[in-house]
Amino acid sequence: MKSWRLTLLIALMWLPSLAYAQGVAHQHESATVTPAAETKKAFDRLKTLAGSWAGRLTTTPAAPGADGQFVQFSLQVTSRGNAMVHEMSVAGLPDHPVTMFYLDGDRLTLTHYCDAGNRPRMVGKLSADGKTLEFDLVDVAGGTGDGHMHHSVFTFIDENHHTEDWTFMTGGGVPVRAHFDLQRTNFESSPAR
Repeated sequence: MKSWRLTLLIALMWLPSLAYAQGVAHQHESATVTPAAETKKAFDRLKTLAGSWAGRLTTTPAAPGADGQFVQFSLQVTSRGNAMVHEMSVAGLPDHPVTMFYLDGDRLTLTHYCDAGNRPRMVGKLSADGKTLEFDLVDVAGGTGDGHMHHSVFTFIDENHHTEDWTFMTGGGVPVRAHFDLQRTNFESSPAR
């Protein structure tokens, strides 16, 4: 009888330890899976913007030659779904900046090939409601004397309307915000999902 009680006592003492270990393992598993799943969700959301877009540019403070101009954007999923190319054209401006979006481990990363001659890299995070994708600066390759792109926000309004806000930090440290209000121009093709 004593050995049976001793076995029961040991089992009862061991059970909470097992439950704790399983809980810790589950938390660790969730912690390693969640960032990658959230990152994939953010990238998949971004991919819904694949297509052609047009709209107007508003700058704050007003930038002569750019503020109020007509803009065209092209967003294309490429590399078997592993990257996205973002190209922009502003009427009256000679530049044609290109941005590449891609998954880098558990981060959604963008590299902006800027007309300032550098390559800012940013990491994005999707808001809890899935309506905003915000990118924060990680680093800049190349000089920043002529300024650099510092921040970017994509706001999803509906499948045919979104806005983009890009903040450029001048060489003197003054932020200039470019707001793009965009409508899809290729309504006949559905967004890539």
